[in-house]
Amino acid sequence: FEPLDPVRFIGNRSSGKMGFAIASRAAARGAEVTLIAGPVSLSTPPGVVRVDVGTAEEMRAALAKASADAIVMGSPTYMGNVSWQFKKFADASSRVWYAQGWRDKIAGGFTNSAGMNGDKGATLATLFNLSMQHAMIWVSQGLMPSNTKAATRNDVNYLVSYGGAIASSPADASPMEMAPGDLETARLFGQRVAGIAAKVHG
Repeated sequence: FEPLDPVRFIGNRSSGKMGFAIASRAAARGAEVTLIAGPVSLSTPPGVVRVDVGTAEEMRAALAKASADAIVMGSPTYMGNVSWQFKKFADASSRVWYAQGWRDKIAGGFTNSAGMNGDKGATLATLFNLSMQHAMIWVSQGLMPSNTKAATRNDVNYLVSYGGAIASSPADASPMEMAPGDLETARLFGQRVAGIAAKVHG
């Protein structure tokens, strides 16, 4: 939620809630989790170390200090792709790329937008491409789709994504109104990333 100027910013606070859900289940799975979060009014999940940041540069610096086997990146989908704040972070990560600092780390991605589609796939593709630039190992969603007539909005992977965790929150909804199925999808993604990181890195 880095501001455009002293009074304006672009963001989707429900994306932050997804990140907290991912972190909570990864920690419950036994992973040591550092959650680098923008300005949100959410409680830190049990067993999670939280680092609050306000700008893309602060996020890059915090991530540089964290020793991690896996990095899960998230951004709201805005105007068909990642937010400008995330793009600024991605560009700043070129210093890490030059030193191959994230090489062979596990990577994953998540996004949220107001629309049921909203071009979230483009955002996941950008997150994937960034991880490939860094020679990382991408983790898929790993869930079967909820795509039958019996499926409901609160089922896991109702929006049907395979490349990462996605969610949809109405533009006028608060993070507390996120669909339970979307949050559980995020939690299961966190569990999957933690499990694969444990298999690869021990």
